[in-house]
Amino acid sequence: MTKAAVFGNGSWGTAFAMVMADAGCEVSLWGRRPALAETINKTRTNPDYLPGVELPKGITATADAAEAAEGADFAVLVVPSQTLRENLAAWAPKLGPDTVLVSLMKGIELGTAKRMSEVITEVAGVPAERVAVLTGPNLAREIAARQPAAAVAACVDESVAQRLQAACMTPYFRPYTNTDVVGCELGGAVKNVIGLAVGIANGMGLGDNSKATLITRGLAETTRLGLAMGADPLTFSGLAGLGDLVATCSSPLSRNNTFGTNLGRGMTLQEAVAATKQTAEGVKSCESVLDLGRRHGVDMPITETVVSIVHDGKPPTVALKELMSRSAKPERR
Repeated sequence: MTKAAVFGNGSWGTAFAMVMADAGCEVSLWGRRPALAETINKTRTNPDYLPGVELPKGITATADAAEAAEGADFAVLVVPSQTLRENLAAWAPKLGPDTVLVSLMKGIELGTAKRMSEVITEVAGVPAERVAVLTGPNLAREIAARQPAAAVAACVDESVAQRLQAACMTPYFRPYTNTDVVGCELGGAVKNVIGLAVGIANGMGLGDNSKATLITRGLAETTRLGLAMGADPLTFSGLAGLGDLVATCSSPLSRNNTFGTNLGRGMTLQEAVAATKQTAEGVKSCESVLDLGRRHGVDMPITETVVSIVHDGKPPTVALKELMSRSAKPERR
């Protein structure tokens, strides 16, 4: 039987643990708090993150990283992206020599502008062929309700992507394979920033034309960055690109969308953080995404606008006026 260690028992980590258990895997779900692990094992629920959802019997919770990692075929990493480096440094020595490391994180590291798979290969000292990415339109609450959804299992080694695909294929969760890890990760990271922008527009009371414009031009922004970094442009019209972008920008279940909506309604950054409670990856990653764009000479006006609102305190009305007054240009630039 395939064994998976899921490091992170938040809403998405718990939901994906459910998927893997439903696919026939033996799953060890790690979290920092022993009390929560004990509750999960006793009640078969995760009341802190997915209240009311019954977990499959194939999941065992633990607060012991070594116990979770023992014999794992897959180590699934589901922590806030800016904490990955520190966490993985502690977990890597506990992993087996053939364990495949799977990133469910959608962010770019601050300071280094590295994608999550790059951080994993560096910290764990493993080749890219042992690192996979699972991404797409994956709102945790809907997955936990076993509503039909699809995703992308990406790895530079297609056989590894196929192994991950088989380990999480269920009647309600359909993963596709892809070898374009760069494109898949960029789609997941930048969509969080665009989700913030659309949320801000929503909070300001703007209509569907405005939001559709941000989504479409946001996708163009993501694609430009991907092309500059050697990604396959077709990736951005697929589940890891357009699919994830649409889900994030249209659903109130999206943390980034909700966070942006609160900002657009006039909340301060601190007030929006308190109201959202869980991590909205785009809040920190918007700075590293902009940094990544600048390193590759890519113009990213929507990302730049989000950074100016979130981190520089620029009023959304002022930022919108500046964005709309940019010089005219052909669409395909």
